[in-house]
Amino acid sequence: MAPARRYPSDLTDEQWKLIEPVLPKLPRGPSGRPRNYDRREIVNAILYLNRSGCSWRMLPSDLPYWKTVYHYFRLWRMDGTLDRVHDALREQVRIKEGRDPKPTAGIVDSQSVKGADTVGKSTRGYDAGKKITAESAISWSIRSGCSWS
Repeated sequence: MAPARRYPSDLTDEQWKLIEPVLPKLPRGPSGRPRNYDRREIVNAILYLNRSGCSWRMLPSDLPYWKTVYHYFRLWRMDGTLDRVHDALREQVRIKEGRDPKPTAGIVDSQSVKGADTVGKSTRGYDAGKKITAESAISWSIRSGCSWS
């Protein structure tokens, strides 16, 4: 039986059935005993954080300890589990809409930034839509070392 939903961000049974097979089993502790929290509680805590925008340390006390939640979030992000959950859910949505489960195209958006006289002409181009000589914000971010992710 599923735990009672405490927060609007908690998974329903139907939602849990979709992602449960994608999540790795939690390993036993160093002493060989089972972990204190199940995967669903960890996911509920991550969803609570996402929905509420609170910091890790501000997780309510009825959710798993924040360091535990952060540990699994970091582990799942690094080993690709979160990407696999996202891909599985995207495929379900696309199938439900009668579309091919795998996307076949992507969209890249950019913006033009007016270049100062100090910006070299080799990095600027003419933006015909705006009728200005400008620099791509993407090329600026790459040169300046900014991270967009």
